[in-house]
Amino acid sequence: MPNYEYRCLDCKRRFEVYLSYEEYGVKSVRCAYCNSEDVQRQIGRIRFARSEESRMENLADPSNLAGLEDDPKGLARMMRQMSSEMDEDLGPEYDEVLDRLESGQRPEEIEEAMPDLGSEEGGMGAGGFPDL
Repeated sequence: MPNYEYRCLDCKRRFEVYLSYEEYGVKSVRCAYCNSEDVQRQIGRIRFARSEESRMENLADPSNLAGLEDDPKGLARMMRQMSSEMDEDLGPEYDEVLDRLESGQRPEEIEEAMPDLGSEEGGMGAGGFPDL
């Protein structure tokens, strides 16, 4: 049976009601806390399922990369999104680079402060972007 979210307009509390498709819109709904019938249905969040190919195409869109060389915080947001979409933990150095970018530090400054990032196990590549 589907779960429906409601908010009581009297006591202002939220609650859930389980109704079958046949009951929805027919059976009256009362607040689970104060028993009031003055309730309003709340629409929950909607998620769209997308294929991995679609998510990767969106990340590779050149318009998402415009201006990132002058925006360390935007670069960090984009890199966190990429990491999330790939569902991979890229290690503590990657997280430190992102933290530094979010604080406004430029990629060149990060390279100077963290010289070991250029090692074989992944580091800063061309243009100050971390190798993934």
